[in-house]
Amino acid sequence: MADKIKEASTVKEAANIIYKELKKLTGSKCCYVAYIDPENGDSVAITFTHVTSQCNYYESIKEARFKRPKNGKYGGLLGYSIDTGKSFFTNDPMNHPAVHGTPKGHKPIKRFLSVAVKDKNRILGQIVLGDPPIDYTIEDLKVSEEIGQAYAIILQKFYNGEIPLR
Repeated sequence: MADKIKEASTVKEAANIIYKELKKLTGSKCCYVAYIDPENGDSVAITFTHVTSQCNYYESIKEARFKRPKNGKYGGLLGYSIDTGKSFFTNDPMNHPAVHGTPKGHKPIKRFLSVAVKDKNRILGQIVLGDPPIDYTIEDLKVSEEIGQAYAIILQKFYNGEIPLR
């Protein structure tokens, strides 16, 4: 699958492959594939499962954009891997130290996995998975991180102007 991702001609194509394949590999019901906007640092999901009432709107504009706060930290469970540069999973997200509640209108997530997509110098994007029928394992995290490495190559190409977003 990594080769298929690396051969994608757009970031969106790579994100769609990741979305489909990682959901299948991990059994996750939810997936979110984002890039960090190089111009302003926003986290921008371009492929995602609908988990809030706002997702129809996000789908209509082809992205879910989370503005980078002035302090540079996204915060919360969703922002944790971007803020720390560390991928992680929790099978009890409501008790994770980074959680500060479920956003209004958001479906509750019972299991959560997040990959910080990065190169040696910076965070390039993020892959988030949620709610498989059984607990996440270290193997789920490892395979997701491997896919994240392939996605990092695509995002580097995007940052360098070699491929388009869509």
